[in-house]
Amino acid sequence: MSPAGPGRRLTVAVLGPSRYPIAEPYSGGLESFVGGLVTGLRARGHRVLLFAAAGSSAAQPELLCGGGWRPDELSRQDASMPAEAFLREHHAHLNVLTALRTTYAGEVDVVHNNSLHHLPISMADTLPFPTLTTLHTPPTPWLTSALDAGGSSHAFSAVSRFTARQWAPWVGSADVVHNGVDPRRWPLGPGGGGLLWFGRIVPEKAPHLALAAAAAAGHHLHLVGPVLDEEYFAEQVAPHLGAGATWHGHLGGTDLARAVGRASAVLVTPAWDEPFGLVAAEAAMCGTPVVAFGRGGLSEVLRPGVGQQVGAVVAPDDVEAMAAAVEPVLALDRRAVRAAALSHLSADAMVDRYEALLLRAASTGSGVRSAASDQVSVAAS
Repeated sequence: MSPAGPGRRLTVAVLGPSRYPIAEPYSGGLESFVGGLVTGLRARGHRVLLFAAAGSSAAQPELLCGGGWRPDELSRQDASMPAEAFLREHHAHLNVLTALRTTYAGEVDVVHNNSLHHLPISMADTLPFPTLTTLHTPPTPWLTSALDAGGSSHAFSAVSRFTARQWAPWVGSADVVHNGVDPRRWPLGPGGGGLLWFGRIVPEKAPHLALAAAAAAGHHLHLVGPVLDEEYFAEQVAPHLGAGATWHGHLGGTDLARAVGRASAVLVTPAWDEPFGLVAAEAAMCGTPVVAFGRGGLSEVLRPGVGQQVGAVVAPDDVEAMAAAVEPVLALDRRAVRAAALSHLSADAMVDRYEALLLRAASTGSGVRSAASDQVSVAAS
């Protein structure tokens, strides 16, 4: 383990999500967050052991999903056997947690849990080092059940004040650390290329509402992202492609950043309460203003500081209000939008805060509030 001290270099075991790999092009905001944080911590000299799904870049051999154990034929004949995919994921988490207690027991200083699985919470007390758990989603029955049954984490953080308030009945308090994006990866773009929607093409992201808003505003809409629900795409998106909209497929890396930087504005249309809304931060870092439905933590992204604005927030599902907001946001100064993102939504600021939380957990084993971030308690819920 690393020596004690404020400038110490840590060995951090990062537990990623298990559904998709941590690799470009990222499948979603959570994968992008973990990839960026791992890169940032390694750049500061910390040793990071990444445990994630098969196909993840620079990860440990132990997988959280996508390889290894399969139930034997006799077990499959058991009528009570759950879905095999559920069992494989369950076994993978057990395997990783066992490896942390044994293979890596003398190496790791602290665990950073970004998994959405219940076992890291349920078994945190069995590990020989503390765990910081970041809350990326609304409360789920898997995780709240684990907490109610005695599961725990040494400390909690949340990606927005909104998400921290949602979790307050179960975790008591959580340090709020907004997600950050790398300004070198998301450079200032020229704009002028029309409206853009980007993300996973699934019903809960509701690109069909962006199509309707762009049409009502009289603008062409460019769509970028993986199709993860073929039926939804065929019924709600494909019929609108052509003169009024273009789908460019799944882009990542510099191709995606270039598309975002060339856009005149980005539309963000969640049909659920987004815990944060990383696409809005990525757009703002490129200087591209955003029009978003005011759901979940998105208002915190679009209004990062007093007197600062990176776009417009409109009522959830209000296509007409979104269309009406397009022209006003096109008038925003792109350099001012990027300046707001640099001051509040940068990867360096995010890594600063997580580094402080991880050092605090590894050094003191206490849950005392860090000056590096806000904290939301039950009283704020």
